[in-house]
Order: sequence, then structure tokens, then C-alpha cells
Amino acid sequence: MVNAWASAQDVITATGVTVTDQQLAQAQSDIEIFTNRIWDDTPRIRARDLYWLGRAVARQAAWLAGQFGLETRLDATQIQQDQVSTTLQGDGLVLAPMAARALRRVSWMRSRTVHIRSAVEGAGPLVGNALSDAADDSLVWAPYHGGV
Repeated sequence: MVNAWASAQDVITATGVTVTDQQLAQAQSDIEIFTNRIWDDTPRIRARDLYWLGRAVARQAAWLAGQFGLETRLDATQIQQDQVSTTLQGDGLVLAPMAARALRRVSWMRSRTVHIRSAVEGAGPLVGNALSDAADDSLVWAPYHGGV
């Protein structure tokens, strides 16, 4: 039994390709490298992300089964041989195309925009109890001029 986000049966179901435990372990290792997450952290990963990680491992394992000399390849973006040339995208020599698509759906792998609030927008909602003395510094202060 391989500790992976996908099983050999998941690979067969998703791709129709039969893989060995070694290929599945290698696919898991590859996806761990690309995601910067390890299988041992699985309890801390959201269910939706685990779904896409499993799909990525399954696709990577199926792709690995058809690759020759993967671990000894050079890092290249263009290959030319016998007057035929090919230009590859980023990690095209080491990551299965469908695995790459699955990884783009994992929450921490997507691009994000961080919005920094300006002084005009304010500091945002108050966290904690507004009536406590500790909240005084975060509230807008105005003198009290008597009430109705």
C-alpha cells in the first residue's frame, strides 16, 4: 500500500492506465514537490483540495507509465531534432498536462489578489468585544456633547 492521495484503482478509473506501486509512489512524490505539501499533512488539507490532489496524482502516475528517462531529462523549453522543433511550456517535461490542470484548482496553487485597505476605507470590522477597554484604541473617538 502506497501512501498517496490516489490509489492504483483511482488511476485506472480516471485514465484506464494500470500503474505499479513504484509509479504511484513516484507520482505522489512529484506532486508533493510541485505543491509543497506532503502526504503526512493530509488531515490538515481541505476535502476539496484533497480531491484535486488525488486527481493530480492519478494523472501524473498514468503519464509516468508512458515516459522514458524522466529522471535524467534536461530542463529545456525547446527541442530540435531532424529539422523538427518543439517548444514546451514551463514544466512540460516533468509534469503531466492534466495533473498541472488539476493542481491549478488546489486552493493554495491559484493566484490571489491581496487588497490593502487605505486610511479612507478604515481598518475594517472590530474584532472582539466593543465594550471592553482593550477595544478603545481601535474605535473612532469623538467627544460627547450631551444627548437627547
